[in-house]
This record gives sequence, structure tokens and C-alpha cells, in this order.
Amino acid sequence: MGKLYVVGIGPGGLDYMTLKAVKAIEESEVIVGYTKYIEFINPLIKDKAVVSTGMRGEVERCKQALELAKDKVVSIVSTGDAGIYGMAGLILEMREDEEVEVIPGVTASSAAASIVGAPLMHDNCNISLSDLMTPYDLIKKRVSLAAEGDFIISLYNPKSHGRPLYLKECMDIIRNHRQGNTPVAVVKNALRDGEKSTIFTLETFDDSEVDMFSIVIIGNSKSYIKDGQFITPRGYQV
Repeated sequence: MGKLYVVGIGPGGLDYMTLKAVKAIEESEVIVGYTKYIEFINPLIKDKAVVSTGMRGEVERCKQALELAKDKVVSIVSTGDAGIYGMAGLILEMREDEEVEVIPGVTASSAAASIVGAPLMHDNCNISLSDLMTPYDLIKKRVSLAAEGDFIISLYNPKSHGRPLYLKECMDIIRNHRQGNTPVAVVKNALRDGEKSTIFTLETFDDSEVDMFSIVIIGNSKSYIKDGQFITPRGYQV
């Protein structure tokens, strides 16, 4: 009898994988994933069989993983948490009678937040600016409502060559609800090779170095910068 692990491998550095994720990969006979994600965990794969596909091959990867899991132990991997913009939902939609276990991981907003301070200490949300799965009008509506509701906002997939202006437009929406001194962090390659972070304010924000490997975190009305750290108070009386 086979089994399929849907594994969140975290931000990409092996130090930030959960023990359970490592154990699932070690137990698996086959590893399935996007080529770049396979590279992140290459030291753990050793002589296991690998099935990898390029970008936008998600449905095919899930089909192959489920088929293999009928009689093998398989791990299909996602960066971050498999249930946040990862493979968990699609696998559960497509599964029939295969045994599936979802293993959580450190998501990108948490990884990025740890680098710049403690910006996510109060109510917060993740919004992807990619319109491959969601109409852009709906994305803008979600950004507007999150800003109006004073949520800390983490923007995933913030900027690409195909949509260079979405981030600027969404930041303009947020400016309608936030002061110019609101902290904004840009973290690229969080907790892996090539990591880089910069803290701006809404007034000074520059998106020139933002790309698909970046997370942009916008504070709420109480967020501030102290000694170079981005902090959102939880509300404790200090």
C-alpha cells in the first residue's frame, strides 16, 4: 500500500525544514516537485527516484504523484507551507482513494518577517498579486479591503516581467488607508542563498529590486521601526 506526503519544505534552507518533513522525504521512494524546489532538498534525496517538471506543471505533477502513490511512498514538495499557495489543495481535490498526509512548513511571510523584526504580531493576511489563478480586479479588491481593515499585509508574487505595474498600483491602493510613515519591508530569498532585505516606509518605498522571489510586508496603523527593526505591537502594556 502506498502513501503520498504533501510536504512543505519551508523557505528553501534545510535548517528551516521541520523534522517531520525531513522524515517524510527520507521515508519516500519517489520525490515529486518543481525542478527548483527539488534542488533545495537535493542533499536529502540521495538515490531516490525523482519526478520534476517546470513552472505551471502543477496539475501534471499532482497526477503523477497520486498515480505513483498507489503502490509507493511518495513525497510531493512545495516551498513554504504546502497548504499556502502550494500543492495540498490540488492534491486533495484530485485524490480518489490514495492515502495522503499534509505536512506543514514555514511559509514565506513568516520567513521574511523573522529577518526584518516582528511585523506580523497582530492580525495579518497574505495576498498573491499573481493573476494566473485570480482576476486582477479581485486581487485589487482584496488589497483594498485588507488595507481598510488595518491588516498587516504580506504580498506574495509581487512583481514579474509580465505584470510590472501591479505592485505599484496595489501600493497606491494601500496608501489610501495608511500614513506615509507606515513601515514596508522587502525581503528577497528569505532564509536561503542570496537573502537581501530592505525596510522602507510607504512614502519612500521603491519597488525596483522586487521580483518573484520577494515578499513585501506592509505594516498596520500601529507598526513602527525601532533600531532598524520592523515591529507591530500586539497590544501588551509595557
